[in-house]
Amino acid sequence: MSGQGSGKPVRWSWLIVIWALGLIGVVAAIGLNGSDRQAGIMAAIGIIGFCVGLSGLWLIAFSRLPWKVRRGVAGLAIVAFMGLAGSVRYEGVSGDLEPIFRWRWSSGAEVVKGEAAVDSIGANQGFPQFLGATRNAHVPGIELARDWDAQAPELIWKRPIGEAWSGFAVQGTRAITQEQTDAFERIVQYDLLSGEPVWEHRVEARYDNPLGGIGPRSTPAISEGRVYALGATGTMSCLAIDSGEVIWEVDLCETYEAPLPDWGMASSPLVHEDRVIVNVGGSSERSLIALDKATGDFVWGGGNGRIHWSSPMTYPIAGKLQCLIFNKRGLTGHDLQTGEVLWEYEWTKSTGTPRVAIPVALPGDRIVISSGYGAGAAAIRIAKIEDGFEVEELWQSLHLKSKFNNFVYRDGYLYGLDDGMLACVDVETGRRAWKKGRYGHGQLLLGDDWLLLMAESGEAMLFEPTPEEPRLLGRFQALEGKSWNPPALVGPYLLVRNYREAACYRLPTL
Repeated sequence: MSGQGSGKPVRWSWLIVIWALGLIGVVAAIGLNGSDRQAGIMAAIGIIGFCVGLSGLWLIAFSRLPWKVRRGVAGLAIVAFMGLAGSVRYEGVSGDLEPIFRWRWSSGAEVVKGEAAVDSIGANQGFPQFLGATRNAHVPGIELARDWDAQAPELIWKRPIGEAWSGFAVQGTRAITQEQTDAFERIVQYDLLSGEPVWEHRVEARYDNPLGGIGPRSTPAISEGRVYALGATGTMSCLAIDSGEVIWEVDLCETYEAPLPDWGMASSPLVHEDRVIVNVGGSSERSLIALDKATGDFVWGGGNGRIHWSSPMTYPIAGKLQCLIFNKRGLTGHDLQTGEVLWEYEWTKSTGTPRVAIPVALPGDRIVISSGYGAGAAAIRIAKIEDGFEVEELWQSLHLKSKFNNFVYRDGYLYGLDDGMLACVDVETGRRAWKKGRYGHGQLLLGDDWLLLMAESGEAMLFEPTPEEPRLLGRFQALEGKSWNPPALVGPYLLVRNYREAACYRLPTL
């Protein structure tokens, strides 16, 4: 085809060069960012967008196509874009920062009733807080059947739920989570066995981020008849578990002069003895604070580290029970009675990367931390010395890059999602034993002899965790849509949710 009246050939070679170089750029961006998959994908998206823009410029200004054809193609492209924009809705990004779109006419979650539940929660004593009773994603004492083809998990109920990245806290048959509905954050109690709502408490607040999504981020904690929940904008609520009645409520950001971090407040409250401990990021030695759990009054504060999105943990370290928090500068140990900073490990590698995954304790007063976006992991040892504590770095490794997925320890090995791939790492060296299967940025639970993975796709998978290889025992589609929320397991009942729906399944047991 010739240009209009010019007799000159169309410059198809220019268009071919644009997309050939674009393809090379995409492959290079992903390949050269092997330790930071998200950076590679973002670069690839930028290159594709740039190529689309150059293609439009080529069409209008340099193609030599007849003007009638140029106007027609441009018009069709605009109509197609407008039609597509009106047909899909944006639903945030995946854990690898890939945009997610859904057809506007696609059906939402519906209430589904499955098998009748047995009025029992089985062996363990509930799931009263973030990552379970021991707050480290370990759920001992539950013997799951190892062949899900022979004994399949049974759906008890499924229902739509308000947007949030919260998990469930469970005591008995009370299952409590947080949700967003329009302009209100909601703390909602459901019946574990029926999925029916029991009560809700509303706070007028809304957090919405194009990348991070909508709604609360933290998981409630249950203690002595009370529920403690932190909203994404900093409202801390203490409610009666029987009724949802407010016992006390405080705006932590305003009270403790704490800036609201990007992606909202995400620290799950930690209840210890008569206090509730929260990662706040306030000024004047109030980065980590403890409140009286009965009144909400300030008890102590400690540290000046800038808040990130990890949650406080308690571990016995070097002969002393301590509270650990993982923030922007690194890992800090606090005295549980006073809040005083006992020691600090300044992890300078990739200081700009989000710190979300919990620190994991190992035998011998060792701790491992991990972060995504190419940061990797580090292991340290804490020793008691005459005038305090001493921190020794043991290793750093790129073999476990946990973006916001909590990883677990078993028999000398760490199991976690390394940039979305299931990996096993030797705790003595930080070296990889294996890395197989891309499951996205989901979450894990560890039993006595099993590893339960909730993939980002909403698929639930059961593995036998061994350093030789990941032995898949069973899998089923538990949820539809992006699933970042931590699961809960109470006896045989697996309670899962994402930003669209929640479900309860009875897992087969021995």
